[in-house]
Amino acid sequence: MKTILITGASAGIGKATAIYLAQNGYNVYGAARRTDKMEDLKTYGIKVISLDVTKNESIVACVNQIITDAGSIDILINNAGFGSYGAIEDVSMEDARYQLEVNVFGAMRLAQLVLPKMRENKFGKIVNISSVGGKISMAFGGWYHASKFAIEALSDAMRNEVKPFGIDVIVIEPGGIKSEWGGIAMDSAVRVSGRSAYKDMVANSEKAFRSMEDKVPGPILIAKLIKKSIEAKSPKTRYVGGYMAKPMLFLRKIVSDKIMDKIIMSQVK
Repeated sequence: MKTILITGASAGIGKATAIYLAQNGYNVYGAARRTDKMEDLKTYGIKVISLDVTKNESIVACVNQIITDAGSIDILINNAGFGSYGAIEDVSMEDARYQLEVNVFGAMRLAQLVLPKMRENKFGKIVNISSVGGKISMAFGGWYHASKFAIEALSDAMRNEVKPFGIDVIVIEPGGIKSEWGGIAMDSAVRVSGRSAYKDMVANSEKAFRSMEDKVPGPILIAKLIKKSIEAKSPKTRYVGGYMAKPMLFLRKIVSDKIMDKIIMSQVK
């Protein structure tokens, strides 16, 4: 039975994945700040741990507790993250730094701490939840996209560093998925730039987002993708799924930057 640590397990993709993997025979530890939102996970045999990925002492305590209890962390799923949206001009540097602390530095610190035991065991998998937004950048998501572009780059570097030790690094790139993430990101954009020079574009962005809410699939789609990736004998470097994910990434490959800009901005004008 492989032991899994999944962060951001209090909602959305994290919660769905924790439940799905526990139902499929894994020893799952679900971690998040909002432990009250994870009480229901216990009914699936999931161990709940408090974790703030912006605090080193919390990260160290979480990893040490699991290694003490289970002996090792075989699979790390770096899922904790959120979208701090707003125009680049309007987002405070404090908020920008916090976005990177949660989405990038917390994930990489966890990787640093689990790798020694994985190398010792000559086995391990680190799954980093990126996004289609790790390849395509859209207005008002600048700092979020910066964090996901960084996760993509760091994953590529780490994959080559740890491969000789029997460790796989896998990137998951979700498109639109039904969760609280989108609502939080859009609320952030409205709060930060809803009354600024960008207010009309923000209003149109919110309208476009609301119009597609009913079209996006549930997070179980990504949970199944994660299971497929960690059980593959030779996993792909990236797995893609979710609303408009594959079409958008295909367009990114074949059209110029200016054409891509026109396609994206046609949704918010």
